Amino acid sequence: MALFARKPLELLLEEMKGEHRLRRVLGPVHLTSLGIGAIIGAGIFVATGAAAHNVAGPALMLSYTVAGITCVFAALCYAEFASMVPVAGSAYTYAYATLGELFAWIIGWDLVLEYAVGSATVATGWSGYFQNVLAKVGLAFPKTLQMSPWRYDNGHFVSTGCYMNLPAILIVMVITFILVKGIQESATFNATMVFIKVAAVIFVIVVGVMYIDKANYHPFAPYGWTGLNFFGKHIAGMKNAGGEPVGMLAGAAIIFFAYIGFDSVSTHTEEARNPQRDVPIGIVVSLVVCTVLYIAVVAVLTGMVKYDQLDINAPVSLAFKTKGIGWAEAIIACAGVAGITSVMLVMMLSGPRVFLAMARDGLVSKEFFGAVHPKFRTPWKSTILIGCGVVLMAGFLPLDALLLLTNIGTLFAFVIVCLAVLIMRKKYPTAERPFRCPWVPFVPVMGVLSCLMLMFSLPAANWFRLFVWMALGLCIYFFYGRKHSVMTMELKKELSEHGTGGAYVSGTHEN
Repeated sequence: MALFARKPLELLLEEMKGEHRLRRVLGPVHLTSLGIGAIIGAGIFVATGAAAHNVAGPALMLSYTVAGITCVFAALCYAEFASMVPVAGSAYTYAYATLGELFAWIIGWDLVLEYAVGSATVATGWSGYFQNVLAKVGLAFPKTLQMSPWRYDNGHFVSTGCYMNLPAILIVMVITFILVKGIQESATFNATMVFIKVAAVIFVIVVGVMYIDKANYHPFAPYGWTGLNFFGKHIAGMKNAGGEPVGMLAGAAIIFFAYIGFDSVSTHTEEARNPQRDVPIGIVVSLVVCTVLYIAVVAVLTGMVKYDQLDINAPVSLAFKTKGIGWAEAIIACAGVAGITSVMLVMMLSGPRVFLAMARDGLVSKEFFGAVHPKFRTPWKSTILIGCGVVLMAGFLPLDALLLLTNIGTLFAFVIVCLAVLIMRKKYPTAERPFRCPWVPFVPVMGVLSCLMLMFSLPAANWFRLFVWMALGLCIYFFYGRKHSVMTMELKKELSEHGTGGAYVSGTHEN
């Protein structure tokens, strides 16, 4: 069937010879910096406080460990694909080569949601930290321009009395301009931000460890060790007042947002100088470094301040303030601004590359989403479009309700990539794999199971929102994408010439 026609590996590699290829300028340091830039940010500077306070307590250290191990399984699968198919598109491209066009569309649509909503969420966090920095020097935005008009409170939209979140809008506009200008400029800017925030994180760990009180680690898991549900039906562990799961595993599902980013390295495969070597290095190194830093920071924070006394908005800086080292608060706040800026840059950098891959396949408009700037060699039109979407979300929408949607979408993408490795090992057993995922099938299977476990630890509302977003995407696919698909046109051509579906019908095109 055309819906499940797979894109041959040979065709993916042939596309790299076209004139619309992106510029290969990124080395292993830039790629690793992009990974660290996307991972370390809101996860450390914002999410740790709320997750420890409300969901996991000091056991959040193990939550980060579980989430990190889950990401390692997926990262090894991503690395194999990135070395095999050095083109833009990430999980979308991998799904097209293994599971067929319909699954590729679903995962591409899912990735666009992940990066756009994630960018808007991070922009809101950036706004809060930036306004804290301004307050230190006696400056402030007008109250009506400090946050979005609404916030999401226990399932209800509540007015904030504001008109818009102006700082968030301004930073998104600046990042969009940088991204249009060029990938090398973007990567250099990101590397600078990464250096600042990694230095700040190490500062937090080194200084904070001297103020740890071991009594704060008791009880270590006040909310229990599990926290699982299945489409809203409670399976194991404790629940909060709203009926949502809490506990160590529930904490891993919630803070998983903090790990979103290592997969974005694979979206820049087409811009890597030596993708077969450098992309796997960037993926694995950035993930390992960030996992160690996350666990260390959580250990310091929950040791400095009792978990139920952590501030949920700016836990790191205020933890230091409570210990009488308020002079460090300004340093951490400035680093938080730099750290969150780099997260936003990498997320907004990734979305247009997914659209570019989809445009090459005809699933979205080639004239718009496939346009590469003649001078800057960036997908400039889709970058501006995504920038406008992020401006609207960050400036006017309550993103609390959308945050966990990013988690479930990312986990879904990881499941697809892990499955795709198993399929490609069977379909193309002799294909060149500069990097091979070790211990197959154990690693891909564990990746699938651990991702599903975390998905089932999320509130049921996130499944509902995911289904709504996917339904919208399927409508676009069937009304536009399928009709303009390059694979569909190939199928029609073969039918007219030979009267058969040929290789594309079966989806098993081989040499």
